[in-house]
Amino acid sequence: MYLSKKEENALDGKYGSHLSTAFKILIAIGEATEAERLIPIKWAHVSGVNYNTLGDAGLDFITKFSKAKVSVFTTLNPMGYDRSKEAKISDHFKRKQLSITESYLQMGISPSFSCIPYEIYRLPRKGTRVSFAESNAAIMANSVYGLLTNKESGLSALASAITGRTPYSDLLDTKFRHPKTRVKLDLELRNELEYGMLGYHTGKTVNRSCVSFGSQAKRLNIMEAKSLSSALGTSGACGMFTDEDSGLELINFGKKEMESVKAELNTSENGDVIALGSPQLGFNELELVSTTLRGKKFSKPCMIFCPRSIYDKASKSGIVQQIERAGGNIFCDSCTCLTPMITRAEYDGVITNSIKGSYYFNKFNRLPVCLKDLKTIMQDHLK
Repeated sequence: MYLSKKEENALDGKYGSHLSTAFKILIAIGEATEAERLIPIKWAHVSGVNYNTLGDAGLDFITKFSKAKVSVFTTLNPMGYDRSKEAKISDHFKRKQLSITESYLQMGISPSFSCIPYEIYRLPRKGTRVSFAESNAAIMANSVYGLLTNKESGLSALASAITGRTPYSDLLDTKFRHPKTRVKLDLELRNELEYGMLGYHTGKTVNRSCVSFGSQAKRLNIMEAKSLSSALGTSGACGMFTDEDSGLELINFGKKEMESVKAELNTSENGDVIALGSPQLGFNELELVSTTLRGKKFSKPCMIFCPRSIYDKASKSGIVQQIERAGGNIFCDSCTCLTPMITRAEYDGVITNSIKGSYYFNKFNRLPVCLKDLKTIMQDHLK
């Protein structure tokens, strides 16, 4: 793998041990992916923030690495809870979580605590190379916003943030951004939940970095695109979808495939808490929730997760107040995935419209999940 003289010096430790370690990480990834060289990036998005994700080994690594400084604009994924609100979580978790976030902030990372950075920051021009961990963010960047990124891990994105480089391989090279497979729909998808089911099944079925959904990919609204992207990234390695339509291998997605996803992830017919926000809700989704309320109140506890910057914007518009008057509880800086705020100790089951959230609730929180689209949730659980 070709390295410039400056990159060789950095690898040899002439600019410090942290930068050397970051280059070692990227070179190992580059050699594994047959990259010819490292290339510059403009933006990195780092995951691995929640203590439940990192654990003590990850915490120790981040603590030791905290003296490193990022060299490009870098944003941060959600952590485990909202520090501005009371939560029934242990002091042990809080201490560990705050230690992780403090280490990241010492590196110069923007405290976005969001899995939807594309909704809260001004995007660079199309074709810009970035390094995004968090699968929904990477897939949205590639598929909807025209940026170029591989589906990075938290570690590789952090190494890219520090070096300003990433291996030139796979989806960063435009010649690999063309699918060999198209998913043919045998039914009409009606809502964001069904798009999530499509994404989850596709991720499990297509073992390539790019897939086509044909003309369906052109008609997505933001909620459908987020649901599709997050589910696609949850179940497999795919990092991009397109609308290409000719000369491709066809696989089908119909009622049978949808029922298979539902059988795996819909593990309850009810739940005692509503959880919305995996990915986190953007301004338009909060607005949709508030307008659907029409003066009614939630009949069950409802936990809604969104970025703090969007919360502030929605608060100025009165949206937050409408939701809170209806009994909704809005949390910032966190999301549904692996949060210690939603556990078997507190709840018997969760109602959500998120395929990604359902996967994590079932597999890690050990909570049964009732899957419903947002419209149905609002119809069924308002009084």
